Amino acid sequence: MSKTASAPGTAKISTFVLLTVLIVLALSIVALGMAANAFLTGQEIVAGYLAVIGAIAMTLSVYVLIQSRRHVANIKIANPAMMTTIECRKCGFKNVREFQRGDYVFKELESCQKCLDTKMMITAIYKEIKEKEKQYPF
Repeated sequence: MSKTASAPGTAKISTFVLLTVLIVLALSIVALGMAANAFLTGQEIVAGYLAVIGAIAMTLSVYVLIQSRRHVANIKIANPAMMTTIECRKCGFKNVREFQRGDYVFKELESCQKCLDTKMMITAIYKEIKEKEKQYPF
């Protein structure tokens, strides 16, 4: 399991959010253009409404774009500690170690450290949960 670090400025925004923001931004520019056209034709009330709608839509779309960029940049993904339980079938000796690439349940490994004649087997692979991460149903 390799950890890849991304550059601090390369946060990705959801495609849906980006598309929605760009559509609202385009519509706000159209509304501002229509406001200018309505003002030139002498319809000041319509021009005022369109200018307000265009300005609000443009402000909200820029705000959402900036906030989503900040939100994505602050997300940290921690890899959980994966553990492997190894047991001897004969004497019941248990050993717990960190997961290694290639581990799978029922894989036979080296000989037992106690009885020395039986091979040990992987019996469980699980994510180690810290006490503060536990969630109780009540």
